Amino acid sequence: MSLYHVYDTVAEELEGVREIFADALAADEPAIADFLEQVGKFRGKMLRPVLVLLCGKLCGGVVHEHRVAGAVVEMIHMATLVHDDVLDEAETRRRGATVNALWGNETAVMLGDLLLARAFLLFSSLARADWARLLAAATSAVCEGELLQLYYRGYHALSEERYLEIIGKKTGRLMAISCELGGEIAGAKQETCAALGEYGQALGTAFQIMDDVTDLAGDERQAGKTLGTDLEKEKITLPLIYYLKSCSVQERQWAQDVLSGQRKDDIRELRDKVRTGGSVKQARQRAGDFIEQARTSIGDHGPVELREGLIELAEMVIHSGGFGFKG
Repeated sequence: MSLYHVYDTVAEELEGVREIFADALAADEPAIADFLEQVGKFRGKMLRPVLVLLCGKLCGGVVHEHRVAGAVVEMIHMATLVHDDVLDEAETRRRGATVNALWGNETAVMLGDLLLARAFLLFSSLARADWARLLAAATSAVCEGELLQLYYRGYHALSEERYLEIIGKKTGRLMAISCELGGEIAGAKQETCAALGEYGQALGTAFQIMDDVTDLAGDERQAGKTLGTDLEKEKITLPLIYYLKSCSVQERQWAQDVLSGQRKDDIRELRDKVRTGGSVKQARQRAGDFIEQARTSIGDHGPVELREGLIELAEMVIHSGGFGFKG
């Protein structure tokens, strides 16, 4: 099954998500409408809504509430992108200008907050406190992951375990809740919802590892966004963790001096060393471990074709480097 076929299985339902999403971003005030229109351009393949829909279909069928949930998780994801671009001082996203590049950091921060507020306003229309609590807890975890990533920026001794914990919150949790809500809204058993959540958590973790690999070894034109910011911002990602563990004492000290800005002119050389050594390959293999976890989590839940679709989505993370974009 191809990636396009996976999307085709929920194409009609996804169009409903897009309509709800567009309505949620509408604004009467022209200035606000301009800001939200720019954010709307960041919408990519809508992976998280697709996960909601696929898991809903796997558990019995897609209803209106699934479409609303799909729009909501996409809005939350978009808010994190807007905030990430501020933190990374990124200038491009989806081959277009970022909000911070166009209007400054203050506008971008407030616009990200507006997206979050509108997402929860939309979700409140479903009048299900249990679903709202699940989504709020997941969003809280995403924010915790972002804060932890900032806290450990420049901490060169960051362990692989701590890194995985951070990205598990930052990226894994929103994909996990997308899958869980798909099952919850369809009325699936808790065992099935938990399995879908485990799938999403593993998928999201692999996705973030591959996104970090792309920042070091990817092509900006193909990715459609600013790359190479992780090293410049002293963001310690898995390829760098592996590199620092494998190099000599002298080389490690040189790398730390580069990261801390003492040898700023050598940043390109450091990037080349990480790219051409075994660290990138090792990180890809670790992402592959999580893809295998995702495959195992699916088990025998739901119809074979839909299970295969979820597995295909997971495998595309490795084969296409996280689809070549930040989902």
